[in-house]
Amino acid sequence: MDDASGPQAKFRAMEEGTAEDWAAIAGAFGPFAAALPERVLAHLRLLDGDYGGFPIDRLQHSLQTATRAHRDGRDEEYVVMALLHDIGDTLGSYNHPDIAAAILAPFLSEENNWIVAKHGIFQGYYFFHHLGMDRDMREQFRDHKYFAACQEFCETYDQAAFDPDYVSEPLEFFEPMVRRVMAAPKRSIYAEALE
Repeated sequence: MDDASGPQAKFRAMEEGTAEDWAAIAGAFGPFAAALPERVLAHLRLLDGDYGGFPIDRLQHSLQTATRAHRDGRDEEYVVMALLHDIGDTLGSYNHPDIAAAILAPFLSEENNWIVAKHGIFQGYYFFHHLGMDRDMREQFRDHKYFAACQEFCETYDQAAFDPDYVSEPLEFFEPMVRRVMAAPKRSIYAEALE
């Protein structure tokens, strides 16, 4: 957590801010942003023991999804995307893909971020009909350039990752990957200021 031991801005409203104020804020931002992977990993650990009625808990599902992608030879960014695709479950019960996509957007390619953002609708192909919903809801994206990629992610990794007998890699195996992928943003409104 950030503390008040370093320089702090003096303004009471942003419109009063000075270059000195923003230098203090920018100075605190660097260390805080560098710790983002640790905060993300801590939040991912909250999925441990959260079954939500599934055969395995949400952390094991995440590990299994990432392990399957890793063993299939996917690159590190894809594996991290697979690991964190459901990180929004605890805070976004009604829109978890949006939460994951927002967290990962600065660090993923456009394609991988689209997969994260849409995987909930594509995953619905496997169960929506059991809930009286349209399992073909994903068809609204049929002409999108990343349709096949998202379909493949859900079919090959996500929907298949609920096997209690599958031996996944532990979270510690993926931690260095998360740190590397999240070390520097590829896309951010603050990119120019970070240079």
